[in-house]
Amino acid sequence: MSTLIRKIGSWLPHGYGDAVKQLGLFVIAELSYEAVRGVADGARDQALVNGENVISLEKSLHTFFEPNLQAIFINHRWIIDFANYMYMNSHFVVTTVFLVWLYIFRNQHFYFVRNMFMVAMGLAILGYALIPTMPPRLFPQDGFVDTITDYAQVNHDSGLVRLFVNPYAAIPSMHVAFSTMIGATGFLLTKHRTTKVLWAFYPILVFWVVVVTANHFWIDGAVGLLVAILAAIAARSLARARPAVWSFRPATT
Repeated sequence: MSTLIRKIGSWLPHGYGDAVKQLGLFVIAELSYEAVRGVADGARDQALVNGENVISLEKSLHTFFEPNLQAIFINHRWIIDFANYMYMNSHFVVTTVFLVWLYIFRNQHFYFVRNMFMVAMGLAILGYALIPTMPPRLFPQDGFVDTITDYAQVNHDSGLVRLFVNPYAAIPSMHVAFSTMIGATGFLLTKHRTTKVLWAFYPILVFWVVVVTANHFWIDGAVGLLVAILAAIAARSLARARPAVWSFRPATT
């Protein structure tokens, strides 16, 4: 066992101490993020108003396309099943695997991306607390279908799900924010044209997923993209404090 522990430690760029520190930062950020998402049930009335306001805004802009987009795919069960699977799994699995890969194999870039994620999650907490918003799936009268409940048999209102999923946390879409941050990072780091195309396409796929499952309006996705951009700007500013560690491409001596 001690040999295995030493071998694992040798894979870690800065040993167990730094790995535990980075994990702890993400755990604290995630707990804070989920606490705001999962406890704000008292904001239902305001969330309803804000959701209706989003629909009204999109209609006034002639961009209320989500029900029509969903209708294109709703009778193709395998497509909806794929979208549901992506929505429920990719946000955590792809993001976690990517960050672990980045930490172990591209460690010099990890700390910039970590800072970017910390800022993005902080902005999300503010958004969920200040602008609770019902997702489109809770507006069936406007033509939306809750594909997760109707096709995947996952009850959004169950006690376990509600502990981690606030139904009123639509703005911003962190599915879009996370996929944009790792998609851009993957695009910049990969050297192969095919993988560059795949990483560039990933945020577009996630945007389609959150819309076609009626979990987000397109405006939620746009705000999620803005969060990713602001987080990148903030991480770049933070890099000035520790350029040798926090820059995306630290200077080598």
